[in-house]
Formats: sequence, C-alpha cells, structure tokens
Amino acid sequence: MGKGVHGGVEYEEMANDLLLQNWSLQAHLKRVTLVVVGITANAERKFFMQKYELPDLPYPYDALEPHISAEIMEIHHTKHHQNYVNGANTALEKLAEARKNGELGPVVTGLSKDLAFNLGGHTNHSLFWKNLSPNGGGEPTGELAEAINRDFGSFEAFKEHFSAAALGLQGSGWAVLGYDHIAGNLVIQQMTDQQGNLSVDLTPLLMLDMWEHAFYLQYKNVKADYVKAIWNVFNWDEVAKRYEAAAK
Repeated sequence: MGKGVHGGVEYEEMANDLLLQNWSLQAHLKRVTLVVVGITANAERKFFMQKYELPDLPYPYDALEPHISAEIMEIHHTKHHQNYVNGANTALEKLAEARKNGELGPVVTGLSKDLAFNLGGHTNHSLFWKNLSPNGGGEPTGELAEAINRDFGSFEAFKEHFSAAALGLQGSGWAVLGYDHIAGNLVIQQMTDQQGNLSVDLTPLLMLDMWEHAFYLQYKNVKADYVKAIWNVFNWDEVAKRYEAAAK
C-alpha cells in the first residue's frame, strides 16, 4: 500500500514535471514566434517604398496667364503629371511582386523602362512647376548670372542657345540647363522623352517641357511662340537656389 502511494506520488511528480516542461516549451515557442514575427515585420518595413504623390502647384492654374493658359496648366498638372505618378507607382509595385515571386528575368527590362519613363515624367514636372512663377521673367542676378556669363558669354547668348535646344528637339523632350559636377560648368542638354540623353552627373537647374501637351492648346504647332513666351515666367530665384545647392 505504502509502495503504491509512493509510486502514485512519483507519477504525480513526473506529470507535474512534464506539465512544467510543456509550459516552458510553449512559452519558448511563443518567444520564438514573436521574434520571427518581429524580424519579418522589420524586414517588411525595411523594404517598404513610399508611394509617389502628385505635388500641389505653388500658384493657381491661371497665375501664368497670358503666357500659359489656365486650361493648359490644369490639364497638364491633373492629367499628364498624375499619369506619370500613377505609372511610376505601378512599375514599382510590379517590380516588387516580380522580386517576391522570383520572376524578375522575363519582366525586369520592360518594367525598368516603365519606371524610368514615368518616374522621369514625375521628377521633371515636379521641378518644372517650380521653375515657373507669376513673378518670374527678367534675368538672373548674383552668382547664377556670373556663371551664365562665364560659361555662355552673356545672358543673351545663353537665351539663344537654350531656345535653340528646345526648338531643335526631334519629337518630345525637354531643354535642360544643368550643373555639370565633373568640371563645375553650366551646360545645356536636350532630354529625349522623359529620361534619355542626359549626362549622369548633372543636376538640372532649369527645364523646359517641349511635349505638345505643354503648349498645343494655346500655341498650336508654333513652338517658337511658346518658347518666346515662357521666358516671361521663368523663376530665376528658384534656379539660383538650385545652382547654389549644386555648386557647393
């Protein structure tokens, strides 16, 4: 009888030990699960990309009239620029999905081109809106004016060169005044489409949109009139700020 009770005590102690071990194992597994979930969450946060959004214009749609009509500005901003924002976000989402599924090979070239084109359109227009102002026009002053005179001979020579670059574009694109970080020079280049034909180590300072949607409703096919008018609204204060930041 005593031995049976003693054996029962042993069994009870063994059961308690097993129960404690089970609780300990469950607690350990919970801790492991929390760590894994935390690592996964951190990894997801680490690779999360912010979506692009359409920026507000720094002035009303009719602020640049009569040089650029309110109709053009509203359509250009809310339709064309918005399409580039949407396209850039879609390209990023598709690239992320392809990475996740291990299917980059067949799609990476096409999606990379989509991203370059649409992100280029978003970037270019975001800069372009700031390059314009209802209080613009005239000529630059200070260090920017000195750099233009140094690298082009005079403001008039620069203006003629920049206008010629804009009008000489074959098809759609942009005229770009940029700061070349290799030699510290101001240079004028022609960007094709939204992303092509530019030096890599170049900071754009002044950009002129020569896509037809930027002028056709007002100037029809007379691009020269559009280019002539745009000089009345160029924001030289903004261009000077960009030059100062680039030249540091």
